[in-house]
Amino acid sequence: MAGRIMLLDTASLYYRAFYGVPNSLKAPDGTVINALRGLIGFVSRLTTDLEPSAIVACWDNDWRPQWRVDLMATYKTHRLAAHSSTVEDTPPDLIPQVPLIAEALELLGISVVGQQDLEADDVIGTIATSWPGPVDIVTGDRDLFQLVDDQRDIRVLYTARGVSKHGVVDDAWIRSKYAIEPAQYVDFAIMRGDASDGIPGVKGIGDKTAAALLATYGDLDAIAEAVDDPQSTLTPRLRASLSTSTHYIAAAREVITVRINAFTPANYVRRPLTAAQRADFEAFSTKWGLGNVATRALTAQSSKSRA
Repeated sequence: MAGRIMLLDTASLYYRAFYGVPNSLKAPDGTVINALRGLIGFVSRLTTDLEPSAIVACWDNDWRPQWRVDLMATYKTHRLAAHSSTVEDTPPDLIPQVPLIAEALELLGISVVGQQDLEADDVIGTIATSWPGPVDIVTGDRDLFQLVDDQRDIRVLYTARGVSKHGVVDDAWIRSKYAIEPAQYVDFAIMRGDASDGIPGVKGIGDKTAAALLATYGDLDAIAEAVDDPQSTLTPRLRASLSTSTHYIAAAREVITVRINAFTPANYVRRPLTAAQRADFEAFSTKWGLGNVATRALTAQSSKSRA
């Protein structure tokens, strides 16, 4: 059996590192490196603790794909930079760190994987559902809860409280948190909405109502049948709200659902760093002032993986 793979929702992690690590950390040339140091340190600790057989840094080649925008015009609009319809509003001190993060990960032998017209979520979905062994998805975003599956040994290491305080999201966690089954998460998210992604939800339906509807009817298709059935137990308010949200629900299902089978994954098995790789990373560390974070990173990447 294949060993454990660790899939990094990289942008989610470097944003959280940027806001969670002091911006007083700077390279010798004065470049702020808090996100760089924070992310490399966190990945190194997880690598040491979990000893994954493979690590993939999943990348947003397209953080707001046009096909999702075509389905839902509000998708991530609040994250756009002023006077732009394509560029994300990124803190100035983070912008120069993003290519450095990609370079550091690659120097450490970690595959950085992105795909045209896809978000990192879709890269994660494709690799997670094709990997033959256990999967850890490291993210601060709830979207990826839809992939949680105890039977397939797919779980989320959730960093919403900070990368150093991540929780483990499995089937039981989702049942306890939302009173739904993991397989119902997409339908739950459609009804509830998600302001952080510009997804409005169905008017008048929050977490509790969405969970109650799913407990009663099972899924959105059955809920739609109940809307059309005058004998169903839906209240007039919910019936009206759901009835007027038909087009939204259809679009949201396409927007929220993480893509799988979007590409053919490569062989991401982790291998010990060569002497040349170590030397290249040490030179990178010296140039950018990574300090003891670099030492921990090299130690972590030299540790054995679990078969």
